[in-house]
Amino acid sequence: MAGEEGTEKGARSVNPAEEATREAKNLERRVLMIGIGIVLVLGGGIAALAYISSANQKVYIDKADIEAPEVDLSPATPGTLTNVFVEEGSVIPQNTIVAQVGTQLIKSTAGGLVISASKDIGKDVAAGTPVVKTIDPGEMRVVGQLDENKGLKDIKTGDRAAFTVDAFPGKRYDGVVSEVSPTSRSSDVVFSISDKRETKTFNVKVYFDESKYPELRNGMSARIWVFK
Repeated sequence: MAGEEGTEKGARSVNPAEEATREAKNLERRVLMIGIGIVLVLGGGIAALAYISSANQKVYIDKADIEAPEVDLSPATPGTLTNVFVEEGSVIPQNTIVAQVGTQLIKSTAGGLVISASKDIGKDVAAGTPVVKTIDPGEMRVVGQLDENKGLKDIKTGDRAAFTVDAFPGKRYDGVVSEVSPTSRSSDVVFSISDKRETKTFNVKVYFDESKYPELRNGMSARIWVFK
């Protein structure tokens, strides 16, 4: 019996070499976990710094839309609208007959996209009243409205820009600042809460290649980021 007990005690005794190996592995595991934690903390810090740095390099314009100069096609003298020969969405060349008012044939002054066509056949039309409106899609710009105290001084012609439109959320479009209005928008005056001082709003126009983004339409709402 005593011999068996001695054998069992020997089996339960700890091998110093095995214990040392086990401790070494545990230490290695702890060091690895600490290293991973440090990397995650540093990585998060770097990402945060990168985000802050990136945010500081942009001017955000929340209120914007896509616009193009409109061309109004109207009669020179009053008369009755007897015919309209084009429809909204039609693409027409220059000198296309678009409507007839009395005996007048109204022609397009330039090629473009029809965005409005009167349906009031038989009604009298005053001189200068548009019966058809067109735009040149190549002249479309994203026009943002920016308060003078929200980064206007940091924007200049040629700055890179990106924008999104509400109609296609999640998709980014690229452009370039083509114009910063030299005068404020006369209809847009806001007041600073702190001192009741007027804050003027200015237009910032962004050019984009409309042939790359055929889904964009005149009048779409947008948001702009300008890179300083």
